[in-house]
Amino acid sequence: MSIIKTLLPLALAKNGYELSESTQQKLLAYLELLQKWNQVFNLTAIDDPEEMVWLHILDSLSINPYLHGTRIIDVGTGAGLPGIPLALTQPNKHFVLLDSNGKKTRFLIQAKLELGLNNIEVVQARSEDYIPQTQFDTIVSRAFSTIAVMLARTQHLAADQGQFLAMKGTYPDSELQEIPAHFQVMGIHKLDIQGLAAQRHLACIARK
Repeated sequence: MSIIKTLLPLALAKNGYELSESTQQKLLAYLELLQKWNQVFNLTAIDDPEEMVWLHILDSLSINPYLHGTRIIDVGTGAGLPGIPLALTQPNKHFVLLDSNGKKTRFLIQAKLELGLNNIEVVQARSEDYIPQTQFDTIVSRAFSTIAVMLARTQHLAADQGQFLAMKGTYPDSELQEIPAHFQVMGIHKLDIQGLAAQRHLACIARK
């Protein structure tokens, strides 16, 4: 993990992030914990330390400017991506990390304890079955089927002015054509992550 300790601060600086030493240490601790658990539970297909920095941390943080409101839910969060990196850098926002996989939610609970993340709540449930007491300002998904399926399964989670953020690779042209008429696309943002060659886009959607 020594390469991560060197690479992470450089990658953050290259992308203009000025994070406290404490936050950077917690991001490192998260990656170390993820790599440890991944050896047994296969939480993520990306296990190369260098790739973890770019494809887990920097990719997650790239959507920070588009978070709406203070209540955010990360649907199908898996190993806590993008929810945990976002929660570490946005301590005044409340994050619910939702996943139906028990092994993954056990990891998330452990990560919450070890990182001292008081602004996250871990919920094990399918998105369509989860009924929160208070709805969310932002619904985020990183690896959740198509945009249309995401909207169908999560629309009940959104507050009146809630927004949906779908993280994608290449420009999701075909998926955009399938969005139901009662939703509107607020914008498709190209996410420029310095040091990452892969294309990344973010679809921002709201109800009409």
